Amino acid sequence: MSLKSPGAAGRPTTMPTYRQSLASRILLLVAASVGIAVAAAALAVYATVRVQLSTSIDESLIQRAEAAVRSDALNQLELGREVPSWVLGAGDIRVGHYVGPEGIFVPAAGSGPLPAFGDAENDVAMGVAALSVRTVTASDGSLYRVVAVPAEPGVAFVLAQGLSPSLAALEDLGVVLFVVGIIGMVIGGVAGWGVAKNSMMPVRRLTRAAEQVARTDRLDPIHVEGEDEIARLAISFNQMLAALDASRERQRRLIADAGHELRTPLTSLRTNLDLLQQLDDAVQSGAAAPREAAMRSELLEDVRAQMAELTTLVGDLVELAREEPLTPTLEELDLAEVVDRAVARVRRRAPGVTFDVDVEAWPLEGEPNALERAVTNLLDNAAKWSPERGTVTVRGADGVLVIDDEGPGISDADLPHVFERFWRASESRTMPGSGLGLSIVHQAVHRHRGTVEASRNEGGGARFTVRLPVPAPSEEAGAVLSRSTRRSK
Repeated sequence: MSLKSPGAAGRPTTMPTYRQSLASRILLLVAASVGIAVAAAALAVYATVRVQLSTSIDESLIQRAEAAVRSDALNQLELGREVPSWVLGAGDIRVGHYVGPEGIFVPAAGSGPLPAFGDAENDVAMGVAALSVRTVTASDGSLYRVVAVPAEPGVAFVLAQGLSPSLAALEDLGVVLFVVGIIGMVIGGVAGWGVAKNSMMPVRRLTRAAEQVARTDRLDPIHVEGEDEIARLAISFNQMLAALDASRERQRRLIADAGHELRTPLTSLRTNLDLLQQLDDAVQSGAAAPREAAMRSELLEDVRAQMAELTTLVGDLVELAREEPLTPTLEELDLAEVVDRAVARVRRRAPGVTFDVDVEAWPLEGEPNALERAVTNLLDNAAKWSPERGTVTVRGADGVLVIDDEGPGISDADLPHVFERFWRASESRTMPGSGLGLSIVHQAVHRHRGTVEASRNEGGGARFTVRLPVPAPSEEAGAVLSRSTRRSK
């Protein structure tokens, strides 16, 4: 079975899938590994024992043959007579005889079925070879290990030992190793089952936790055991649950705060519209006085202001709700120009406030609209709190933008909350605004990998400090943006 997913060129590519569970694959892997290891060990033991047994037989036959040739008793025996076991040094040598001149085989008496000797033994008798060791087959099909050593000129002494006992021992050893291998594979399967069961327990807990989240929508963290990879996976899963919980909590708070903030302007709009309807009814009936006509104009102006405030509030809510730009458009820009545009906009809304601006050319890559809105919100806030004919001071250089006003400043108790959504100081409850402007500033600056801080300046007013990363100077940047100082009043 396979799944198809779009490839790099848009064509579907085949991806392998597994029909078996992970636990069964671990079980098969462990059992196969143990089985292969046991089989390899059994083969190695069998091969080692066989080689050592063959080597031991050869060395023993050579030693016995050389000892028999050197024995004085052997020289007293007549050719063709049985060689006694006391001469050969052991009773398991079943054949002992001489090879005479011209390759004539003369067996010792009582030797039983003899192997088919040949040129190798004759070469030893003729002095061509100093030693011969080989395996030959007797007339009855038995295997013998034959050793030939020179006895005297033209004569070789030959010893042959049957391999039937050794082969039987090797056969028994093979059966034992086969049984041990089967038992080892069974033990490996049981061990693999235990390993798979124990190793999959944390994964099963993660699976149950994920199913619990999907079923109950509860983001409770799971218990973490140990410090292995599964534990790290559980920790990552808990971090994901915590992030989801925080996101859901922010969404809930945003909806609750938005509902609370929207209730007031909507209620005021409904009240003003009801009053306008009453005035229109009075005008149509001819009972309207000049005073009611003036009141109607005031109500219309009030409705327009409330609609503008409601539009701004909805735009701020949309900006904060998405948390990240849908389609970020990064551009090479000069923050000094962004500040100039924001100052021009706020100056039209606050004609009684003086703006003292001194911002050096500040090249960076970012979103012009987001940065301009952040600077505009900071300037609007400074203008709102500045007294009539007050001055808002703006300074910017080396990646730091500072905006000071001459207002009452921010109290120590309010400083930690100024960038929270919908937070408003007690003094600003009666002033226009939704409490979202500084939150938008914080979000925009953070999106550009910067920081914004609120404090009090030397004159007691509020100070907002924005720090944005400054790119390394280059010849191209210097050619595009000069380091001239921008000043305006």
